[in-house]
Amino acid sequence: MAGRITALKKQVKNERRVNVHLDGAYAFALSDTLAATLRVGQVLSEADVAGLRRRDLSERTYERALRLLSYRPRSVAEVTRYLAGKGVPEDLISETVARLSQEGLLDDKAFARLWVENRSSFRPRGLAALRSELRRKGLDEETVEDAMQGLDEAEDAYRAAQVQALRLKGVDRETFRRRLWGYLCRRGFPYDTVRETVERLWRERSTR
Repeated sequence: MAGRITALKKQVKNERRVNVHLDGAYAFALSDTLAATLRVGQVLSEADVAGLRRRDLSERTYERALRLLSYRPRSVAEVTRYLAGKGVPEDLISETVARLSQEGLLDDKAFARLWVENRSSFRPRGLAALRSELRRKGLDEETVEDAMQGLDEAEDAYRAAQVQALRLKGVDRETFRRRLWGYLCRRGFPYDTVRETVERLWRERSTR
């Protein structure tokens, strides 16, 4: 595709996109910032067109990744999988990931630490369950273990169960034990930790 630019027209439904016409016919579309570098009457070679379209796709890929990150932080693997699912070529995915990483918007170590902190504060999990979550995010073992340094599984189990225990006010010991036990097991806490936590909370309740 090559020819002389005969028109540069903003799209009706998206004014940030500009339709480029070559030799009197629609040829391709670009972002308004890229289109601003062009002028009517300019001759584009096939290489020029290919370069412009690649730069446009690169910018659109970057903006798509930014929108994904605007909802919550993501791991490199999550962004990579997302863009691949949108049909973005591998080289552009690598380019976009590198750009976001350089800008500090993608950082697996920071992501892992934040994930662990949020889980510990708001939805505590057993260490094994937490490791599994982080691995599913595509994080390597070193990053996972670094992020989990200093966690106290017993204390996390206790905090996770406290609110639930308050909801069991008035039930008998067996019901209290069964429901709280299931609650903690579903959150991935190991047998010994669950047993100790349930007994601790029952003792605290009995002494009030």
